[in-house]
Parts: sequence; C-alpha cells; structure tokens
Amino acid sequence: MGHSAAVWDFRAATEMTKDQNGVSQVVLRTPQGASARVSLNGAQVTSWRNEQGEELLFTSSKTTPKAQKAARGGIPICFPQFGNCGSMELHGFARNRMWVIDENPPPLPANDSSGKSFVDLLLKSSEEDMKCWPHSFEFRLRVSLTTNGDITLISRVRNINGKPFSFSFAYHTYLLVSDISEIRIEGLETLDYLDNLSQKERFTEQGDAITFESEVDRVYLSSPNIIAVLDHERKQTYIIKKEGLPDVAVWNPWEKKSKSMTDFGDEEYKQMLCVDAAVIETPVNLRPGEEWTGRLQLSIVPSSFCGDRLGLDRSVL
Repeated sequence: MGHSAAVWDFRAATEMTKDQNGVSQVVLRTPQGASARVSLNGAQVTSWRNEQGEELLFTSSKTTPKAQKAARGGIPICFPQFGNCGSMELHGFARNRMWVIDENPPPLPANDSSGKSFVDLLLKSSEEDMKCWPHSFEFRLRVSLTTNGDITLISRVRNINGKPFSFSFAYHTYLLVSDISEIRIEGLETLDYLDNLSQKERFTEQGDAITFESEVDRVYLSSPNIIAVLDHERKQTYIIKKEGLPDVAVWNPWEKKSKSMTDFGDEEYKQMLCVDAAVIETPVNLRPGEEWTGRLQLSIVPSSFCGDRLGLDRSVL
C-alpha cells in the first residue's frame, strides 16, 4: 500500500473489525468524534454517527444481518437493478455480495482524497452474477468521512464487457427521524413522480413540501442536486447532495405494510424515512470501456440553516 499522505490518513483514521456475525467491517472516524461503519457484506454503510455519537441512520431492530443478505437499514447499494424493475432479485445483487478492499484504486479528483477518513471497496462480476446478468463490470465504491462529519459515497461502474450494457441504481438511504409525521422534504415540489402504489402512474407533486400521513412509495424524476429533509422535533435537517443521480426515491411503509415485513418492527415506520439518490427512469447505458460515476453526500445541520436559503445553490454540489 505505498506511503502517500492519503494512505497514511486512511490507516490512521480507520480500523478493521468484525460484526456479531464475523463479517469484516471498516470503521471510519474523525478527530472530532464522528464515525461511520461500512460492512464488506454488500459494501453497506451500517452506521453514521455525529460528533456527539448520535446515530443518524435507521436500522430495524428486527433485521438479522448475515452474509449474502443486506440488513434492513443503513445505506444498501441497489445495482444493477432498483426495485423490481428487471428480472433479478429485488434491488439487484450488489447488496448481497461480499466486496473486497481495493488496495490500489484509480485516482479520484484531489478534493476527494485529502482531509478525510475513507475506504475503497471493489466488486467484480462473478460466474454466479453472470447467470442472471451476463455482463462484465468493475464497481468501485469510496466511502469517506470528512473532518466535519459529512459522509460521501462515490460509485464508479466500468464496463469491461465486449458489448454495451445498462443498469439502474440507488443509494437506498434509511434516515433515522424523530417522528415521520413531523418530517418534511424540500426540493421535490412541482416535480413529476412515478407512484409505485398506483402501478407506477405518473403524477405531479402539488404540495410546497412533502409530508407524511400514509404509505409513500414514489420516484421523483429530474430532481435538483440538493434536497433537504427537515426534522421539526429534532430541529435538524439532513442535506442530501448528489451528482449523476437524477431521480429520488421516497419510501415509508406506514402501519399496514410494516406489519407484513418480517425484518421490520410494526411501529418502526415512525422513526425512518428512505430518501434515495438514484438512476431509475432512464437507466445508465455504458459502452465497452466507459465508466459512470454517481456521488452522494449527506450532512446534517440545524434546521434554522435551511428553509429559503436552500434554493440559492440547488444545482451546486
């Protein structure tokens, strides 16, 4: 592993541990006390904590993490399929595979490698995957934690196949909230969305913000690159910034659906909300040798920071 400053930062601010099932995971830390955990099972972010040690991602108390199965919560990677929009298992196979640490990844832009605790993970197509999706690919994921506690996920998918292929993708992000009835999403108003509760029929969002009173399962199309999720009770706001990810999936199962899910508590819908930066409506098409990049950054700020100021730089990351 060389001895560059970036690698030294990586070694100093990360550690390898195992979860309760013996699966390897990487723990990222900042000097101020923020942390994140990334499991090699699915390259899934399973925890993201602020400087006070408070968890920011939801994980169901009913989930039973094991190899070859994503935990219900955190940030699973949906690839090469989102939902059931193809012939594969739900949300594709990447979240149910063991990834490896990429010791010598191709370089990222300089501003993505300095002053951060990070890990690079790699997934390559296996014989098993080729049976259900016959394409050769390399999927590289960098998860990094900045000194101020923001978490960033950068996915790079390269076509090493002899022919073009296409895929859909999402960072299936489970946010931990105080009370779903107190939550509002700003940044998706006036957009068209596909409603999965109405056979993916297309509607236009009419509200000045999205609030929750029943089950929601939607894909908002051609969305801005910055979205805010305001938690009124906690007086804090999740800021979601994204690149290369035009769609946003919003999901809360509400009461009835929750009771039908074996890995989800009956009342847990009140404390979670999925807001996924994604590519769903128009899949990514890659020719041989081409690479796609999708970037997500999550940060948390006092709610007084947001509101009208959000609109000033929506297109800027």
